[in-house]
Amino acid sequence: MNLKRYLIVFILMFCSNLLFAQRVPAWGGGADLQDLSFGFSFSYVSSDFKIVKQPDWRNPYFDAGSNQYITTALNSISSKSLPGFSVGFLTRYRLTEHLEARFTPSLVFADRNLTYTYLDPSQNTTRQVQTTTVDVPLSLKIKSDRIGDFRAYILGGLKYSHTIGSKKSDANADPLDKLVKNVSGYNSYEAGLGCDIYFEYFKLSPEIKISNSIGNVLVQDNNPFSAPINKLSLHTIMFSLFFE
Repeated sequence: MNLKRYLIVFILMFCSNLLFAQRVPAWGGGADLQDLSFGFSFSYVSSDFKIVKQPDWRNPYFDAGSNQYITTALNSISSKSLPGFSVGFLTRYRLTEHLEARFTPSLVFADRNLTYTYLDPSQNTTRQVQTTTVDVPLSLKIKSDRIGDFRAYILGGLKYSHTIGSKKSDANADPLDKLVKNVSGYNSYEAGLGCDIYFEYFKLSPEIKISNSIGNVLVQDNNPFSAPINKLSLHTIMFSLFFE
């Protein structure tokens, strides 16, 4: 009987130690113990255009060079979400226990497209806008109280994006081979939510964020694909993993 009692007491003590150990919060590599810390990120990006058309956008396009209409009437202009990715860095500065400023520059590789359908289906085409941009967001992050190894947060801020890399020239291209061009730099507002998950040696922050460009990102040009459009704005959804 005594052996059984000792065995029961030992098991209870062992289980209580395990439960106690589980309640000890992981320190997350000490990221929250200092005002300034750094990290990096990997992101999945999905982006598309929001289109505002000209009042006469359906009209066939008249080419002054050949003195004739080179398209039939337009039926639709649309933009489909396309996937991309980005890699970036994180600089975090703690303002209060529940508020911090974040600077998260990243290099974004993402394509966008515009699809045109015409009265004559043989003229249907998709114009792809290939871009590599440097994004420079500055945001404020509002955090909840920490519960064990977890805390939730929301964030919002502004972002400046600038296109880099070589740009194709279409100066000598036929009208039907012209490109749809975007401005080289533009601003966006963004908002998102996520959570901080603490591990022994680092902090992981899954985050989803939505951004919308401010103003018109279209370079107005007199060609069959730019002329029917009055304004383009860029809508982006980004899912990121931050390691700090």
